[in-house]
Amino acid sequence: MKLITVISTLLAIAIPSIGVAGQPGLALGSTTYPNPGICTGTCVNTHDPFIVRRSDGVYFRFSTSGRVTIHTASAITGPWTYQGAALPGGSTIDLEGNQDLWAPDVIQVDNTYYLYYSVSTFGSQTSAIGVAQSSTLDAGSWTDLGSTGIDSDPASEPYNAIDANLIRAAGGQYYMTFGSYWAGIHQVAMRNPPTQTAPGSVPYQIVSDPVSRNVEGATLFPRNGFYYLFYSKGFCCRYDQERPPPGGEYRVLVCRSESPAGNFVDRNGTSCTQGGGTVVLESHGFVYGPGGQGVYLDPQLGPVLYYHYLDTRIGYADRQKQFGWNRIDFSSGWPVLY
Repeated sequence: MKLITVISTLLAIAIPSIGVAGQPGLALGSTTYPNPGICTGTCVNTHDPFIVRRSDGVYFRFSTSGRVTIHTASAITGPWTYQGAALPGGSTIDLEGNQDLWAPDVIQVDNTYYLYYSVSTFGSQTSAIGVAQSSTLDAGSWTDLGSTGIDSDPASEPYNAIDANLIRAAGGQYYMTFGSYWAGIHQVAMRNPPTQTAPGSVPYQIVSDPVSRNVEGATLFPRNGFYYLFYSKGFCCRYDQERPPPGGEYRVLVCRSESPAGNFVDRNGTSCTQGGGTVVLESHGFVYGPGGQGVYLDPQLGPVLYYHYLDTRIGYADRQKQFGWNRIDFSSGWPVLY
């Protein structure tokens, strides 16, 4: 069994254009997509994954729930092994949901790692983004610093303060992209080190859909002179209780801009604040509701889109969400999975 696992992992790296079932990757906008790359070890219950690789080559996968669940592996293909919770005591933020933390995001600044997480409850706009720090990434090494200053009170803010993603732009300025439902996805400048919002910085909208408010989970990725904004659209969860009409489930879209602060447009030139967005990945074959994505520049594979999805051959419950990934080709100027 170990030999088979090693051979499968090597094949996934050597022939990345072939999915699990042998489907080739097709052009952007196609209705056919590559199947997820091979995953070994613990690949289930990985809602909203985030991948980071430590300098010693160990991959860390953080995910929603379990007070931010941590798995490690020797490669993005696995084998993934559970290590524990990042914040076993929960968050110090005094809001409902501070023991069930969502949507982790990690960045390294000098010798410190910062972990951003969301405190909220399902369907509620009352929410906040917190931050913890560590020098190692390991479970048990994280110190909670509390709120970043990004929060949402339905009486005063139009957005939802969840799904954080931090980027350090050219010139050193940090930007936090966040938001879900309500008034779409927003952005705000951060201090250095990025534990609090920058003085005088006010969140502004960068993604909105005038027809449907269900856009969330943005990730900014710089490539070839552009900042690509990947985000999820559609209904994310509880498919075992009620599934949306076909096409209403989670899917991954993209817009881009020459500035990390926007204006972001899709492949047709439509602004992301006016419902724009080009589909990168959606349900296909046994893959249902892919989203909660991130983008990682792997030292061997190059740019990789990773995400959670449900395997229809297994089930539709949130706890059954699988870890998926595909390589990205940016040669056309727009991301194409393979």
